[in-house]
Amino acid sequence: MPSGIQAISILVHFAGVALLVAGVVLARKAQVANQPLTDRLVAFGPTFFAVPFAIFGLQHFTEIHEVVNAVPRWMPARMFWAYFVGAALVAASLSIISSIKADWASPLLGLMLFLFVLMIYVPAIVGHPSNRFVFALTFRDLALCGGALSLAGTLLVKSRPRMARASTLVGRWFFGISVVVFGAWHFPHPDFAPGVPLEQKMPVWIPGHLAWAYLTGGALVVFGLGVLVTNRGRFAAIGLGITYLVLVICIYMPLEIVHPSIAISGELDYVADTLAVGGAALLVAGAFRSRSGGRTQELTASAP
Repeated sequence: MPSGIQAISILVHFAGVALLVAGVVLARKAQVANQPLTDRLVAFGPTFFAVPFAIFGLQHFTEIHEVVNAVPRWMPARMFWAYFVGAALVAASLSIISSIKADWASPLLGLMLFLFVLMIYVPAIVGHPSNRFVFALTFRDLALCGGALSLAGTLLVKSRPRMARASTLVGRWFFGISVVVFGAWHFPHPDFAPGVPLEQKMPVWIPGHLAWAYLTGGALVVFGLGVLVTNRGRFAAIGLGITYLVLVICIYMPLEIVHPSIAISGELDYVADTLAVGGAALLVAGAFRSRSGGRTQELTASAP
């Protein structure tokens, strides 16, 4: 690897680790004594969700020529938009991690992701309807959009309750439907790495390919459907968050250690994708609130 590329790779990895550590420390400080374990885990959702967007944003600068190719050709100043979106992703990541203006950053990030779906992936589906990876990318961004909208609903519940209810409801459905689709794809394609069903295949040195595929697929379908059922949504979303965190630790981090790469669709990209979806699951869980008697009620179902 040329020294310049190696230096950039080290910087991107260092930035990702530094932001992750900072976010975990901030989230840990915000926790209160005797807080339930599930609430402690949910509190890390914004960090797990936001750190990958800083990596995605930095890729807009390190892989600019590849990013430009993804900008719709009918848009003027495509290079400008590639850099602008990269800067916006980094800014949104920092805002959510630090909780500074996160009530603005989260809905705007959700809007940006939804625009990606409409402007990039829907036309790609029309042009390549038999390419399942285009559908996977579409649902990936839709799931992340759901996470951002869920966070927005949580942050806006006091200042804009109507907007919060709508944001939480849309976010829950975007995320839940996407995860169910992800889970279903694991069964006909068990040779691919689990979680977000993209082009990465399971390496031969990781044992239990079928077990990983079928267990993950089953968990995603069951928990994803649970997210869409109001009275069990919080626990199902936490289950999804744990599932994706296990995949990050047991599959994608080892892949990144064996072959580190900051390229788009490289190993670090898969770590970021999987961590972001896991974080989104915890954000969806955070959009549910506890009621007396241990029951859970969706935030959107509460009165203004």
